[in-house]
Amino acid sequence: MDPLRDRARSFRDRAARDGREFSGLAAGQQPQALFVTCSDSRVVPSLITGADPGDLFELRTAGNIVPPYRADRPTGEAATVEYAVEVLGVRDIVVCGHSHCGAVGALVRGDDLSAVPAVRAWLAHSDPVALAPAPADLFDPTVAGPVQRHVLAQLDRLRGYPGIARRTAQGRLRLHAWFYEVHTGLVLAHRPGPDAFLPL
Repeated sequence: MDPLRDRARSFRDRAARDGREFSGLAAGQQPQALFVTCSDSRVVPSLITGADPGDLFELRTAGNIVPPYRADRPTGEAATVEYAVEVLGVRDIVVCGHSHCGAVGALVRGDDLSAVPAVRAWLAHSDPVALAPAPADLFDPTVAGPVQRHVLAQLDRLRGYPGIARRTAQGRLRLHAWFYEVHTGLVLAHRPGPDAFLPL
């Protein structure tokens, strides 16, 4: 923790040396995209995209899971999505999964999660069809196939959110599925034509 504290203490001076100007951020935010990704510490959206402060509105959850929309049972995730779309008017939403995902790996392998009941209950929001493993998936430490199917399932779930459904139908919102390789830094995007994740 000490290195983090030291860097936070010196952040303003380092930013000034780099010519970064933050005063304009006080006027409000106009992010380019909502970036939905995993809570995993190895996934850093601003590092991956080169985003500056104010460029991304982020939603991070275990396994980049988006719960189903329920008007009668609002969640923090639904509130974040709604705010990004209805108030901030983002034009793009990215759901970004990643290799070596512990959440998806645990589901694919059928790990015993009884010691972490909140995690187990949260992961129950995943799509079991998307995570049904092929034989090769059980021996792939990157869990690339299951994660990519899982990302597409979360994107489909987002389409069930009223504001997203309305704005995509109007052509005012685009949805993107990405996959980040933590061990190489490569970012892949889903291409509907070939139905494959290919390098950006």
